[in-house]
Amino acid sequence: MTLNQVRRGSGSPLLLVHGLGAGWRSWAPVLDQLAESREVIAIDLPGFGETPPLTGEVSIATLADSVEAFIREQGLEGVSTVGQSMGGRLVLELARRGVGGDTVALDPGGFWSDRELLVFGATLRPSIALVRVLRRMLPTLLGNPVGRTLLLAQLSARPWALSRDTVLPDVRGLADSPSTGAALDALTKGPKQEGAPAGTVPGRVTIGWGRRDLVTVPAQAARAVELYPDAVLHWFERCGHFPQWDAPREATRLILDSTG
Repeated sequence: MTLNQVRRGSGSPLLLVHGLGAGWRSWAPVLDQLAESREVIAIDLPGFGETPPLTGEVSIATLADSVEAFIREQGLEGVSTVGQSMGGRLVLELARRGVGGDTVALDPGGFWSDRELLVFGATLRPSIALVRVLRRMLPTLLGNPVGRTLLLAQLSARPWALSRDTVLPDVRGLADSPSTGAALDALTKGPKQEGAPAGTVPGRVTIGWGRRDLVTVPAQAARAVELYPDAVLHWFERCGHFPQWDAPREATRLILDSTG
């Protein structure tokens, strides 16, 4: 399978891997800023954006396989990788496999306790069902602070302060992407993320976490660092599950400083 991609800028390549939502457009709040310093390659995972779904099993392993194959096919061995949410989990899985170079994972999934996993599934599934019902009304609802606050309180620490253009692609993606349900099943019903012993990852590992993340809650950061002992942990203050929404300048700086 060929993954849809968007390339901007020049310099050392940087591969961006999104989570549930809009595909590569999830990175729009930071894409141009990153491209001022780097060649940015933002992909659509299978079943998101303009990439067709996988024909077989959808799992974290098969999604990671698709990104690994893309890296190989594009001649990007040793590329620095950045992922958020499910994408954060995928780039950590690639690092565990020895694929890529420096790794930045923002609020990655896969490090929850059993109870946290139950809460994650029980809260996110109804939210996705709701945005599907409200699909035609989303531009209007997300166009005012009250609507953004009601719909995005789980995802952002300051939803009222965001613009409609920032959040609409990801919210629409949750409603429209053909692989949203299968990918959510992979996260909630599949195995938790495995770790990588010290000295086994191919480059630097940086894990960024929002202090106010209500999706992958901050307590999970300690487990992530325990499983990836080479990782450096960075906290985003006043930030929810999407650092590229709530703290775009800080996220850009962290990505550029943590990758080569």
